[in-house]
Amino acid sequence: MSSVAMPFYQRRHKHFDQSYRNIQTRYVLEEYAARKAASRQAAYYESPGLGKTTCRLCARRARTLAHEAIQESRKRTHEQKSHASEEKRIRFASELSALEKEIHTARHHAREHLDRLAIQRMVEENMALERHAVEESVSRAPEILVRLRSHTVWEKMSVSLCFTVQGFPTPVVQWYKNEELITPASDPAKYRIESKYGVHVLHINRADFDDSATYSAVATNVHGQASTNCAVIVRRFRGDEEPHPAGIMPFHLPLSYDVCFTHIDVQFLEKFGVTFGTEGETLTLKCSMLITPDLKRLRPRAEWYRDDVLIKDSKWTKLYFGEGQAALSFTHLNKDDEGLYTLRMVTKGGVSEYSAYLFVRDADALIAGAPGAPMDVKCHDANRDYVIVTWKPPNTTSESPVIGYFVDKCEVGLENWVQCNDAPVKICKYPVTGLYEGRSYIFRVRAVNSAGISRPSRVSEPVAALDPVDLERTQTIHVDEGRKIVISKDDLEGDIQIPGPPTNVQASEISKTYVVLSWDPPVPRGREPLTYFIEKSMVGSGSWQRVNAQVAVKSPRYAVFDLAEGKSYVFRVLSANKHGISDPSEITQPIQPQDTIVVPSAPGRVVATRNTKTSVVVQWDKPKHEEDLYGYYIDYSVVGSNRWEPSNHKPIKYNRFVVHGLETGEQYVFRVKAVNAVGFSENSQESEAITVQAALTCPSYPHGITLLNCDGHSMTLGWKAPKYSGGSPILGYYMDKREANHQNWHEVNSSLITRTIYTVEDLTEDAFYEFKVAAANLVGIGQPSDPSEHFKCKAWTMPEPGPAYDLTVCEVRNTSLVLLWKAPVYEGKSPITGYLVDYKEVDTEDWITANEKPTSKRYFKVTDLHEGHTYVFKVRAVNDAGVGKSSEISEPVLVEARPGTKEIFSGVDDEGNIFLAFECKEATDASHFAWGKSYEEIDDSDKFKIETEGNHSKLYFKNPDKSDLGTYSISVSDTDGVSSSFVMDDEEFERLMTLSNEIKNPTIPLKSELAYEVLEKGEVRFWIQAESLSPDSTFRFVINDKEVENSDRYKINCDRSNGIIEMVMDRFTIDNEGTYTVQIQDGKAKNQSSLVLIGDAFKAVLAESELQRKEFLRKQGPHFSEFLYWKVTEECEVLLACKVANTKKETVFKWYKDGSGIDVDEVPDLQKGECHLSISRLSRKDEGVYKATLSDDRGHDVSALELSGKVYDDIILALSGVSGKSASPLKILCTEEGIRLQCFLKYYNEEMKVNWSHRESKISSGEKMKIGGGEDVAWLQISEPTEKDKGNYTFEIFGDKESYKRTLDLSGQGIFIRPDLYDRGKVIGGLPDVVTIMDGKTLNLTCTVFGNPDPEVVWFKNDKAFELNEHYAFSLEQGKYASLTIKGVSSEDSGKYSIHVKNKYGGETVDVTVSVYKHGETMPEIKPGQLAKPRRIPPSEEV
Repeated sequence: MSSVAMPFYQRRHKHFDQSYRNIQTRYVLEEYAARKAASRQAAYYESPGLGKTTCRLCARRARTLAHEAIQESRKRTHEQKSHASEEKRIRFASELSALEKEIHTARHHAREHLDRLAIQRMVEENMALERHAVEESVSRAPEILVRLRSHTVWEKMSVSLCFTVQGFPTPVVQWYKNEELITPASDPAKYRIESKYGVHVLHINRADFDDSATYSAVATNVHGQASTNCAVIVRRFRGDEEPHPAGIMPFHLPLSYDVCFTHIDVQFLEKFGVTFGTEGETLTLKCSMLITPDLKRLRPRAEWYRDDVLIKDSKWTKLYFGEGQAALSFTHLNKDDEGLYTLRMVTKGGVSEYSAYLFVRDADALIAGAPGAPMDVKCHDANRDYVIVTWKPPNTTSESPVIGYFVDKCEVGLENWVQCNDAPVKICKYPVTGLYEGRSYIFRVRAVNSAGISRPSRVSEPVAALDPVDLERTQTIHVDEGRKIVISKDDLEGDIQIPGPPTNVQASEISKTYVVLSWDPPVPRGREPLTYFIEKSMVGSGSWQRVNAQVAVKSPRYAVFDLAEGKSYVFRVLSANKHGISDPSEITQPIQPQDTIVVPSAPGRVVATRNTKTSVVVQWDKPKHEEDLYGYYIDYSVVGSNRWEPSNHKPIKYNRFVVHGLETGEQYVFRVKAVNAVGFSENSQESEAITVQAALTCPSYPHGITLLNCDGHSMTLGWKAPKYSGGSPILGYYMDKREANHQNWHEVNSSLITRTIYTVEDLTEDAFYEFKVAAANLVGIGQPSDPSEHFKCKAWTMPEPGPAYDLTVCEVRNTSLVLLWKAPVYEGKSPITGYLVDYKEVDTEDWITANEKPTSKRYFKVTDLHEGHTYVFKVRAVNDAGVGKSSEISEPVLVEARPGTKEIFSGVDDEGNIFLAFECKEATDASHFAWGKSYEEIDDSDKFKIETEGNHSKLYFKNPDKSDLGTYSISVSDTDGVSSSFVMDDEEFERLMTLSNEIKNPTIPLKSELAYEVLEKGEVRFWIQAESLSPDSTFRFVINDKEVENSDRYKINCDRSNGIIEMVMDRFTIDNEGTYTVQIQDGKAKNQSSLVLIGDAFKAVLAESELQRKEFLRKQGPHFSEFLYWKVTEECEVLLACKVANTKKETVFKWYKDGSGIDVDEVPDLQKGECHLSISRLSRKDEGVYKATLSDDRGHDVSALELSGKVYDDIILALSGVSGKSASPLKILCTEEGIRLQCFLKYYNEEMKVNWSHRESKISSGEKMKIGGGEDVAWLQISEPTEKDKGNYTFEIFGDKESYKRTLDLSGQGIFIRPDLYDRGKVIGGLPDVVTIMDGKTLNLTCTVFGNPDPEVVWFKNDKAFELNEHYAFSLEQGKYASLTIKGVSSEDSGKYSIHVKNKYGGETVDVTVSVYKHGETMPEIKPGQLAKPRRIPPSEEV
């Protein structure tokens, strides 16, 4: 295994032995040995004794000798290499020459060595003499050059205290904590002391709160002593800190406030990730950090960048930095804000930074299908009356393409936006003219497609309509005392009246729709303000046309529109002032309006590679012509969906992009398109489909190193596997060790450790050691773990067990989780009997024991936890001696079910095999699905089979039995703790076994079990239906354990196409009581069904058979197919109806009531099959028994219906329902007694259930309010109405299914002033009751009528209206004088004449009797003074 990749420790340390056989390697080793010897010699000459001499000559001579030795060594090495090469090339021929050179070299080296030894001895003797003299002259007491400095650190951080001291002899240094001597041997894991070159350091490892103290260092030699001290303050991350812990700041300790820190460490704690927002939202990117040391006077500077561009406070972005947090807030998100955001913390010692991408989606379109808003609106080349506006187009992935843009402008300080272009401009650039000089403007852009107009873009920065050249024409001269003089070049111009022509006229920008001209002002130009006029001419036309005839141009730039496509033009410019117009400038070269930028070509090959679990890196080849590109848009689509979504909403300029927000385990394809000012390129070809998974990397670091056992010479260690394997299976682990107070790490193993437990041998008893572990996969070796705590190598002899290890938390749900662990390596003096599980919330002190009694299993489900809270756990083993050491505390666990958590499910496949299955979309290629029973990994291949494909895994039971009951679990490695469990209990096992048995031992599925039906002749049919039957299927009928065959008595048939098997018994008798069974077989599948007909069940079948037989016989003659029944017609008639069958002409039909025949006007037509008897206006007199009879020579049949009791009540209800539908609105009728409320119906019977109510209170009939009605009206009479009788009146009639209401409000209608008495139509007077007249005369009947409103007047003769003609004449004058004139009366005109006067409140009728006598007859006597009496007409009565 180790030959695959060289471990890290082999790369850091070299080992040499005599097993190397390669010649080149041997030469390298020789060179290495020579260099080591030279370095040793150099070290000898630079020994401490020499280094402390004050004789510069001797020191220089020693260094020269060392340098010569090194040069000689290098020369010898070079010669050895040359010798080896020469020997190889000329082989044996050059052997002698090489030997001579080697002897010569050996002699030379020997001579040099003797010389060096002589020089060395001479130098040492001289140095010894000089040293004694120097020591006497330089002896001095200790002097501290650099003093100790105070430190403030966080818990678990290490701190180093250092100072520099000089003196001779070398001072001895001792360290004190709160005046107590510090010795490393007392706590080697905590303190380490170093002394080198006069610099003395005290290292405090992993400081805790108790390390807050005053530390002192005392340096002593024979000439005296010196001391220095400092304060160390250890702060906690949470909770209130003690500002000055006890003993940390004695009053005699001076503290310096001018502390100089050489480095400020910035550690990011909570960082903002990849963020998704929508236009219009507010958003804040936050990043909390730990700054060490945190000094108010020396703070780092927080800088935010978007795509490497520094962000400043503005209308759109707000910056904040303080209290350990940096934030960037967006007040109104736009797509302009999309990009890569970087937070840089700048200190004097360097820069710490963090970056993440912000995506901003389009806001919902105002019109469905409209495009997104443009972005990045900028202004260029601003002048007095002209500016060029540019922008970037939106991505249109699912919308129709953009056909153009509208540019809007708005003067700063106002809110009225003005559209600049009438027609959409097709490119992302537009020159805006018509600006007012000196005013500031902002601009925005809207995109247009076939569906509509987009939302407006973010507004541009304000731009002023000023000519930048004007600033160059002023000069400022500074004089004394801060005064200055401003001189304009206009003041220096000569007395020029008419300006000269402009120069250098050219086209600065050419487009298909416009040309931008620019020129230089005339020189000299004069003092007066200049304006310009532009003229154009189509090439070949010979005529000039002024472009800006209406508005003069003040700036030396102008955009010319309205140019013909495909034509060439020339231009010239004239300058003007108040004195006149100059000559034209020189004519430009011919210019043809055309787009200088073309649509970009499509990008090349697109390649997608894995990045993280939710992102993919997309790269592509740039298009052939990438000039003037705004950037690229990337789209993605789920494979098979054919639905494309935009990845970025703002063009990116580089050809590599990380697409975020993808779903783990899903397959995607990608495409890219380029964009410039003209538009979009074609889409690139789609990339290859890629599954979203994390890329292969080195594994993460192991953690949780625990000491499991120690015998005094070895230690057994355990640790937890890395959380992430890096996408590739972990091959093993490498371990390093070092003793306390040692700097260098030493490798423990030379080959990979394949388990997470290892015994380290050859350790020193009572020594302290720390360890670290690194994991390796195919990619390489990952980061090592944090160093373990210092473990003392002392044999364990306690009777209690050691710690459990490898605590694993799985199946985290909203209120529970499962904790797994491994048994301790050290059991103590007796076997382990169980385990106790403890837990507590983070930031609390008290531990809670989850199980009162120790559990013998190595897993435990902890329940009743609080959702959203964070917990830690530990396990303690128990034996007869007591509770052992606690395990390492687990990592904090948030008790909350992950979104999309899936569970194990059970099933049976098509072959009847029982399985458990699990799906994990987060699984990668390196993920391992670990199945377990009782949380122990399953490795029994005789009972189980595991199949894993992609992100699905199944556990098959080979021979399922009761021993398979229990808890099954699964965990998926290289994920964020995905796990689940499944309890196989008796009920679930039986269900699966039954389903498996049905598949392995199939039964024929039945649509219907064995059933019976009685046919119309009294035959009994037994039948059963299967889902399907093949042609080879067989069956048999068994009655009372005897098989019956097909015969006349038992007619058996099988319809295999429909799966129906039947048996028909022609005669069903008392002897057929018993059990009926059908047995079916179709290949291996079988089934049967039984039907028990015994006792009451048999009697019911027999009775039904006899009844059907009788019915059959009855129907052989004329009979009723439907017996008498009743129904109510829409006209409120009651029909008694019946249906007849099997009749002929001779058949006689009769109706009877109570035994007496009923005469009907019309004989029923029996051929129609229906007979009816109509009862109109049903009443109690119609009660009785009605019969209908049929008879002929074939037989006789009778049907009867008793119309009384409940039947009569039901008919009345039905009549009420039909009549209620026709109920009219309530009407008011004024009578002599008072007011009558009336509801007209098709039919009314006092037996109908009706209800009158006043103000929702039911009214009972009485003298005040009387309820009644007629055949077609229901009424409520209100006698002598008063104010109390006002309000809502409701009439309700109840039908068989629903009720019907009619309501009338008498409040405020003036009903109680009796308009029927005062305003109704009246005949005031003038008509006698009898009139006698002789024939031939003219009769005139005249009266006065009244009414409000005016009444209608109608005349009748003998109660019949007659038509007016020359004989009869009618007149109504002034609306109140009515008259009837009869010319030339005769005896035929004798009779009763009536006048009807009526309006909406009613009226009156007056009758007059006319008697005509002939000439010569005696005139009848008439009583004088008798007038006709009027009769009242109610409001509802028709005239």
